[in-house]
Amino acid sequence: MKIRFTIIAFVIFQIASAQNFKFGKVSKEELSEKSHPLDPSANAAILYREYKTHFEYSSEEGFYYETEVFERIKIYNKDGYDEANFVIPVHKGNSGYRESFSGLKAYTYHLANNKVEKIKLKNEGIFKEAANKYLDIIKFTLPDLKEGCVIEYKYTLKSPFISSINTFYFQEEIPVNKVNFDFRVPEYLNYKTHQKGSIPFKIEKDGKDRTLEFKYLEKAILSGGVTDKTVTSNVSFIENIYRVNLDNVPAVKKEAFSGNLSNFMSSIKFELSYTKYPGAAIKSYATDWNFVAKSIYESPSFGDELRKTNYFKADIDNLLSGVSDNNQKMALIFNYVKSRMNWNEYIGKYVNEGVKSAYKSKVGNSAEINLMLTAMFRYAKLNANPILVSTKSNGVPLFPTRNGFNYVISGVEVNNGVLLFDATNKLALPNILDQEVMNWQGRLIRQDGSSTWVGLISNKHALRNAMINANITEEFNIKGNLKQRLTDHYAFEAREEFINLNEEDIRKSLEKNKIETELSNVEIKDLKDLSKPVSISYDFETFNLVEEISGKLYFSPMLFLGEKGNPFTLEERDYPVDFGYPKKMRAIISISIPEGYSIESMPESTSFSFGENDAVFRYKISQASNKVQLSIEFTINQPLISPSDYKNLKGFYQLMVEKQNEKVVLTKI
Repeated sequence: MKIRFTIIAFVIFQIASAQNFKFGKVSKEELSEKSHPLDPSANAAILYREYKTHFEYSSEEGFYYETEVFERIKIYNKDGYDEANFVIPVHKGNSGYRESFSGLKAYTYHLANNKVEKIKLKNEGIFKEAANKYLDIIKFTLPDLKEGCVIEYKYTLKSPFISSINTFYFQEEIPVNKVNFDFRVPEYLNYKTHQKGSIPFKIEKDGKDRTLEFKYLEKAILSGGVTDKTVTSNVSFIENIYRVNLDNVPAVKKEAFSGNLSNFMSSIKFELSYTKYPGAAIKSYATDWNFVAKSIYESPSFGDELRKTNYFKADIDNLLSGVSDNNQKMALIFNYVKSRMNWNEYIGKYVNEGVKSAYKSKVGNSAEINLMLTAMFRYAKLNANPILVSTKSNGVPLFPTRNGFNYVISGVEVNNGVLLFDATNKLALPNILDQEVMNWQGRLIRQDGSSTWVGLISNKHALRNAMINANITEEFNIKGNLKQRLTDHYAFEAREEFINLNEEDIRKSLEKNKIETELSNVEIKDLKDLSKPVSISYDFETFNLVEEISGKLYFSPMLFLGEKGNPFTLEERDYPVDFGYPKKMRAIISISIPEGYSIESMPESTSFSFGENDAVFRYKISQASNKVQLSIEFTINQPLISPSDYKNLKGFYQLMVEKQNEKVVLTKI
């Protein structure tokens, strides 16, 4: 094993030595590589990733930074083609400040007749979209992809937002062979560094003298009068340098119930702590969550919008005429906003066109709809406040920064807690949020500027209750009927999946995970009546669940409800298991055995749990006359499981899967 490892390490060293990490210098060796030497299962790999950031100065903008990004990627097979799709966010601010994207060059490389050929990304393959008032999106896909090709690209991002620098990632869902990170900043700007991820890395710090030349205009008196004169000035300072160099960074392996993997990838974030310019006092940017929440609230695109009421006053007065009960007020206003407003799928914590314009057009972004909802709640004398949220795609805000939040919902404080509302989704109910929004905690901001954390994950279990009556036919198929009742998040997800489908598509959707099973008489009730649970019923016939061996019949009484395999397959997992919300699945199954057979053996009844009842599985089986009767219950009480508990959870699931697949044995009488 030592000899083999030495050989692999030597080969990797030789390949790395042969590589030229200059743009455009793709080698035949890189193009000839058939699989990743350390991760043969990888569909693609980042051969080289480079970030270079430096600061410049202009009299109009002050300090700004430029980040040069360069990346080279090997694509081993067709499943790696997605790695050739890129989405680059370009932010915009108030007062005309905005980032600029420039210098994009991108090529696809092939090896043909032992020669390296390259295909250039043309301008028509680059797209710019306005996501909202504060964000543009640059999209591009590398051309002429083939198995074994290498792609590379580079661009420069210029940004005036020196207090909010994008996170630099060193790890991905594919292997990263080499990372070179170089961040250079004038001594006048002091940053804290925040590291995260399971792969440790060392930040090398250095400093060197630098002279910066900049130009500005000043008034000059000439013979012809007063005019503007361009003055060139030089300033010398120490440039602080932060470097990170990493080799052979393993992929983060995506698995069931992963949430947003970027939250757990090794990365670095720079937070502006203070500025100290020559001759000026220190200006501190050190802050806390109360300051962040208050500064967002005081923004004209946030707090000012909450104070506007005239645009909806007459409509809400009419809606609430004669209504005094607060719960009824909440329901009426929430349903009114959901039915009137249409979300344009732009997320944000700030309004785009403004609540008044959105109300008139009946279309708005997430901030316009939910700030409008909050204002209406307040107008109705409810104790309502906005709640800042970071969606799962945005990550978990680990330290105080305004960019830590990218979404807003509404909350109404009641005696026993806070009710959560998100009117962007017409299928939503109080405390029933989309899983993308249920990201740990949100920050509730009150009118007096105070703020507090609010949990976004419901404490109430979503229920999925099922009842099956079935029998084994003479052909050894299983025919029966299933009735199912779904509440809370289970019902919400069923509505999202089925509400816009026709009967045939619903049937196909219900059949898709049931191998060799045909459904008929499918009926779903109360998809549109959000006040009721969703009910699903259908008849079924399965063709593969009974095995006949030497005259005996074997079948799992769980039928198609059981897990076919353990969804947790990694040896270790460096990020949490995210089940989304507390849930409970119950099923009562009754199966009539065919005439001429008796029950020779059945699985034993049992129950077991994981952690301190974080998850519980109960299995109770019995015989009643010619029927096998099974009652099962599977409960997730703790929806977020830490990586340290992964192996125990994996073991719990393995026991459950094995139990669910145990067989009843029938023998001929």
